[in-house]
Amino acid sequence: MDLQLQDKHVLIGGGSKGIGLACAAGFLGEGARVSLVSRDAAHLEAARRTLLERHPGAEERIAVFPANLRDAAAAAAVVDEAERQRGPIDILVNCAGAAKRTPPDELTPQHWHEAMEAKYFTYIHLIDPIIKRMAARGSGVILNVVGSGGKIGKPLHLPGGAANASLMLVSAGLAAAYGPRGIRVNAVNPGTTRTERMQAGLAVEARAHGVSIEEALAKTSADLPLGRVAEPEEIADAVLFLCSARASYISGAIVSMDGAVTPMVV
Repeated sequence: MDLQLQDKHVLIGGGSKGIGLACAAGFLGEGARVSLVSRDAAHLEAARRTLLERHPGAEERIAVFPANLRDAAAAAAVVDEAERQRGPIDILVNCAGAAKRTPPDELTPQHWHEAMEAKYFTYIHLIDPIIKRMAARGSGVILNVVGSGGKIGKPLHLPGGAANASLMLVSAGLAAAYGPRGIRVNAVNPGTTRTERMQAGLAVEARAHGVSIEEALAKTSADLPLGRVAEPEEIADAVLFLCSARASYISGAIVSMDGAVTPMVV
């Protein structure tokens, strides 16, 4: 299936690791040009090397831009620079930020603020300038990688879940608001996925229960209906499809990708 992504300019917030990096590799494989944004310049350079190992000869189709996306001015500046160097952004994939898990009795107002800064505003700060430019041109796609925590009020993930739920509403609302101007907006909610963040969580769980990381992973996998955690590339495949012309009538969708661990209708 030709996803018709050849030469599209894709900006990926949080593109240096995990799902964001897997998305970058997928877009490169489809002939797109990728601009990766992350706070850490060293991580971005490592991501560039990884992408070139997978796609030799793609040097001209990869650009990296260090920026702190919690800062609205820094985010706007990186959008300006990416478009100055690479041309108009056709597709925005937001995949940056994560909120820490905290027991309810330990929560303070600062935890709620921090969760919104880490997850919600890092997305908004890229969406705001980019969607307005897309609307002026009459076309564009935005895909928000959110997280399944926004569907269920899990006691250890309340601030992060609130940020995720907010991003789901933003995705659906912007799809309705900007659809008449040629913009599609969707969201994907991954469940447990094999990333560095998952590995760190497994290490904590393993220490808490006196088991190995392998045993902790086996326990986590056994609790999932599909019997295993997701690979970043599996999430990326859905992202690429939703950003492609093949999904031209999908907008305002919130796609769950948790392997049916939460059997919900809406």
